[in-house]
Amino acid sequence: MNGTGPPTKPTFSDLFCGVGGLSLGFQAVGFDCTQAIDHDEAAVATYRANFMHPVNAAEITRQTTLVPVDVIVGGPPCQGFSSAGLRRKEDKRNTLVRVFAELVAQQQPRAFVFENVEGFLTANNGDRVFDLLQPLIDAGYRIHLRKINAANYGIPQHRKRVIAIGGLGWQPTFPEATHTAYGAPGAMAHLRYLQLCPPITDALHTLPQPHTFPPGIPSGHWMRQLSDTDIQRIRQLKPGQSMKDLPEHLWHNSYRRRAYRRVQDGTPTERRGGAPYGLRRLRGDQPAKTITSGAVTEFVHPTEDRFLTLRECARLQTFPDDFVFCGTVGQIATQIGNAVPPSLGEIIARTLHSDLAHHWEDETLQRPGVLLSFVPTSGSGMSPTLQAVCERVAAAFIDRTSQSFAAEQLSLWH
Repeated sequence: MNGTGPPTKPTFSDLFCGVGGLSLGFQAVGFDCTQAIDHDEAAVATYRANFMHPVNAAEITRQTTLVPVDVIVGGPPCQGFSSAGLRRKEDKRNTLVRVFAELVAQQQPRAFVFENVEGFLTANNGDRVFDLLQPLIDAGYRIHLRKINAANYGIPQHRKRVIAIGGLGWQPTFPEATHTAYGAPGAMAHLRYLQLCPPITDALHTLPQPHTFPPGIPSGHWMRQLSDTDIQRIRQLKPGQSMKDLPEHLWHNSYRRRAYRRVQDGTPTERRGGAPYGLRRLRGDQPAKTITSGAVTEFVHPTEDRFLTLRECARLQTFPDDFVFCGTVGQIATQIGNAVPPSLGEIIARTLHSDLAHHWEDETLQRPGVLLSFVPTSGSGMSPTLQAVCERVAAAFIDRTSQSFAAEQLSLWH
């Protein structure tokens, strides 16, 4: 929102808000949410149960009316290119990245924050990256686009996500990593001097024993009944082991089909998703693996012979215990898995809040839009597809703004 000085309490809109992980983090820092929108009615019910400001249950399109704010945040639905899904190129939800970018470009807030899954980088050979960057750079935004692991920001979970932060005519600060972590490639790289990320046991140890029936105390902290076969499977899993470590007669039928389909059914590469695990007993001395909608039926507690509870999943996503989730068990599991960890949102918001307070004068310079940094991996390797995307990004945004990139110290990892 344009003005003669920094706002005393900056405002934001949360598009594709889900249950409000980003909203919770931004409010904790002092931002005021004036508009939240999501099409999922169960998620909106959860949002309404936890926030005082209004939220609309509606589809977000190019015609969506937005109110003037200082910051627009959001993460368009990711199922079209999630590594846990089938990566359907024709999924109409993929186009919502472009809708988000065009709405921001049209509204011209002082800054924006975009969040999505790591598959966003390589979806449609990088087309989604251009859907995001092209309208926003053309509109004058100066952007950092980086893949991060939430564990490197103290979240007790290895959650790789793509974050873009842009300032309209001014250079925003991308939050520096605060933690190092064991248990995932790249999480330790170049960060050995930082403190260790809290492990699962630290995140869960204050919870009581779960109830054997819902709703549990705190709400959601109850364990579902196990079949005799489930008990056999779970009792044989040691920390860090997954279904592939079990005797084959204990494999799920679905796991068996997925494990062999690469050679049996000719499934195209882009439809295979990630490597199957089926079940996995988590390691208590490390951050959890990525919490998804399937965590309550796939992730086994580090020391107890049971699956994680909904509340334990919410804890690993850094939701407070008094945060209320609405809907069926399946809907709640999806809401938790899809959310941005509020603590990660708070870290991003705190840095942006400081930027808005100290750099508002820079906006009067109206410098051109530019890609300030592009960090697509924290590891040493890169897939051929990602390498090709990097080359496309370099050709489109480095060559045409080479002087700006030299001044801004572009970080392009190869």
